Amino acid sequence: MARILFITHPEVVIDPDVPVPDWPLSETGVARMTAFAESPAVAGVTAVRSSAERKARDGAAILGRTLGLTPQVEPDLHENDRSATGFLPPDAFWPVVERFFAEPETSIEGWERAVDAQARVVGAIERIRAGEKTPGNIAVIAHGGVGALALAHFSGKAIGRAHDQPGSGGGNLFVLERDSGRLLRGWHSIDG
Repeated sequence: MARILFITHPEVVIDPDVPVPDWPLSETGVARMTAFAESPAVAGVTAVRSSAERKARDGAAILGRTLGLTPQVEPDLHENDRSATGFLPPDAFWPVVERFFAEPETSIEGWERAVDAQARVVGAIERIRAGEKTPGNIAVIAHGGVGALALAHFSGKAIGRAHDQPGSGGGNLFVLERDSGRLLRGWHSIDG
């Protein structure tokens, strides 16, 4: 059975002077993504899609290079739009994240509403699922916030922080059946 691997980018270089969508993978993130790209977990991947954000493109490039595939950007896979606040230090960021998940129909601090981000990312996954012509597995490299929203949808659950990826550095995945969109496996680390 063909699958969709929804993968969150691993660790990034956090730089308050650089717009968040332009942050690259860190050395740790590159190492983790490289090891994942060489693992049996990506056997059967015949297509790679990613968010347009640099950290996701970096991860997709590593996976594509290893598998001999050319990644394609799906613009609607981007993280929830937080441009209204830009970079927030952790002590300011996490309370806004809590509200983002707790009040999904409200724009928190000008951020994209969770319900809108969920509809956008689920729509992107559905378009990829319906439109990809290769017969194998599809790797989708995106972000933790929209990943949590997508996982809630494909689990048939309400939006909530409970669906957030484990850990704090990214580099996790969940797996869907490609034909039906049925959730096969929840969050687990790209490390195995």
